[in-house]
Amino acid sequence: MSTKDFIEKDYYKVLGVPKDATEAEIKKAYRKLARENHPDANKGNAKAEERFKEISEANDVLGDPKKRKEYDEARALFGNGGFRPGPGAGGGTFNFDLGDLFGGGAPGGGGASAGGFGGGLGDVFGGLFNRGGAGTGTGTRTQPRRGQDVESEVTLSFTEAVEGATVPLRMSSQAACKACSGTGDKNGTPRVCPTCVGTGQVSRGGGGGFSLTDPCVDCKGRGLIAETPCEVCHGSGRAKSSRTMQVRIPAGVSDGQRIRLRGKGAPGERGGPAGDLYVVVHVDPHPVFGRRGENLTVTVPVTLSEAALGGEVRVPTLGGVPVTLKLPPGTPNGRTMRVRGKGPARKDGTPGDLLVTVEVSVPTTLSPAAKEALEEYREATADLDPRAELFKAAKGA
Repeated sequence: MSTKDFIEKDYYKVLGVPKDATEAEIKKAYRKLARENHPDANKGNAKAEERFKEISEANDVLGDPKKRKEYDEARALFGNGGFRPGPGAGGGTFNFDLGDLFGGGAPGGGGASAGGFGGGLGDVFGGLFNRGGAGTGTGTRTQPRRGQDVESEVTLSFTEAVEGATVPLRMSSQAACKACSGTGDKNGTPRVCPTCVGTGQVSRGGGGGFSLTDPCVDCKGRGLIAETPCEVCHGSGRAKSSRTMQVRIPAGVSDGQRIRLRGKGAPGERGGPAGDLYVVVHVDPHPVFGRRGENLTVTVPVTLSEAALGGEVRVPTLGGVPVTLKLPPGTPNGRTMRVRGKGPARKDGTPGDLLVTVEVSVPTTLSPAAKEALEEYREATADLDPRAELFKAAKGA
């Protein structure tokens, strides 16, 4: 992501949330859009794939409180295409180079005065562009680079999602090339890029009296150029690497949830931190149980006599012994009853509940004795009209 892209992109608009949206609102909007545009649900749809990338990029920034603060500050300073000089600036155009904000002032003392900014603006962008603030070096030192973020998927059984599980996950990502030890040069002796003088960045005019910095095209942002490019990585210093790692999926994840594991992505360069791993979780449905928030759900059939006269029915639990549920006389079809403490563990460690919905089972065949008993019941309740209130309400409306 270039500086220009960062300033101009409206991540709030991408997610369709206001600028004062809460973390919960941002997360809800992201999950909805990610489900609609996920490549698995839109196979062969390049537009949906590009939209998914934009959504993920916006969530990476707005979903992280620190990055969101830096983004808001940057947009407030530069979002209108120029810099407004403060009191005492004379009201004229204030020329400065954004490169000064990232890697120290340009040689010769040009650009903004260090006393005017105190070196603090570099920190605004440091976290998002993986660059340090203004330094005290000469500006030719190559900077550490953060590793790329990696996204993977995992499918869990219903029970694993409820209880949590440790699963093996095979990942492919860019890592330091083993053939050249990450230098990009076959002989291990790359030279400093003369275009960007080792910074990996070049400046260009951005309009409004200031400059923008982009990754150097000649060295592709590395700050180094290989005299004899490595035959494996072709001078990039990075090669595809596969590894299998054990990933702990926390209890209570839901289908489609995206989990972020910090520092588990691709390794960084020149001592830079590793990227993050994003795991999209898919959950297989259970033939008996379902989920409603932090609780489990189950539908239990009961007989007509159990619902009318009351009684005790056995109810299965997930991975545990059945429980006995007492039905009060006159239990209607569809009533939901709560069995406390028989659901999955909540985030605070306390157990959730089991929500039992009663479903009156009507027999399709009857023995002669049962049929006779029901005939007697019908005669005994002939004066009861369960539809009387229905017609009364319909007439009144």
